[in-house]
Amino acid sequence: MTVHKGRGFACINYPIGMNLGGDPSQALVHSNPDGKFTVTLSSIDLGQGMKSVTRQIASETLGVPVEDVYVDTADSDTGPHCMGSFASRGTHRVGNAVIRAANEARQQMLAAAADELEVNASDLDTDGRGNIFVKGAPSRSITVSETAIAAQFKQGKTLAGRGIFLVPKSDVDDMTGEMSTVTTFAHAALIVDLEVDDETGVVEVNEINSAYEVGRALNPRLVEQQLIGGAWMGVSHALYETTEPYYPSRDHAPLDFNSYLMPGPGEVVPHNIAILERPAEDAPYGGKGPGEMCANPVLPAIANAVYNAVGVRCDSLPITPEKVLRGIRANGGAQPKGTPG
Repeated sequence: MTVHKGRGFACINYPIGMNLGGDPSQALVHSNPDGKFTVTLSSIDLGQGMKSVTRQIASETLGVPVEDVYVDTADSDTGPHCMGSFASRGTHRVGNAVIRAANEARQQMLAAAADELEVNASDLDTDGRGNIFVKGAPSRSITVSETAIAAQFKQGKTLAGRGIFLVPKSDVDDMTGEMSTVTTFAHAALIVDLEVDDETGVVEVNEINSAYEVGRALNPRLVEQQLIGGAWMGVSHALYETTEPYYPSRDHAPLDFNSYLMPGPGEVVPHNIAILERPAEDAPYGGKGPGEMCANPVLPAIANAVYNAVGVRCDSLPITPEKVLRGIRANGGAQPKGTPG
């Protein structure tokens, strides 16, 4: 029995969203009478942090504290239209829609404050702490709460905004038909170090090192958590999980979640991440979002590492001990492809 070390590398360019009918997302923003703002979306938070990020985007655009913004994603019947939470489009598409809606609501808010302060709306700005002040004369100010109350009960105004983001139509090359189906790409490179036991075929991941280019990390802690969790989903896809129904036969396949194999917390390994920021011009405050890119490079990197360790090229997932052993035996034994370094 020998345990062989292997190292695998993979890199990807990941398209953000899809241009299906312009891939639109809409957002609504309105103020409550107390000066708090509600962002209404039909874009569902699947645990990826969309509500947190859109809350930050709305807060920054409105110029109010983040704790004064609430995001509602409860109902696609009453909320504005969205294509859905897929294709890593949430931060980019929905964030852009929120910026447009929040900008419109901000202009309404400044107009109401201008009536109270008897100045032009263009002379006003926000301090991000819940106040609206006259530029050059910060002592002349009014709170966002007082503005909302005046608009609602005195001026008869609605502090609200609507926003939609639609991908512009691509130019088409008349000769080749070539066009751009996406507006921006995210990028990643990842290295996996693992060990393969040539007697049992068991693959054990030891360490992951990666670099992700995400545009701009609007919430660095959320980005880090998503990258770590997403990478471990990639490990699970590569080494453990299989699909149902299982073709051509269900023999020896999991029939329910009691026998469905997945890694647990005990299998989580060190993951060192470098987050690279290159703000995208058409993205909300430069942020593209990590999305599905978290998991994608892990699968080929593990396959390459297994090949590096024992010379077995697995071309189907998951890479089970059985497949590894069959490959070793077909090759006449383990055939390492060089020392990782």
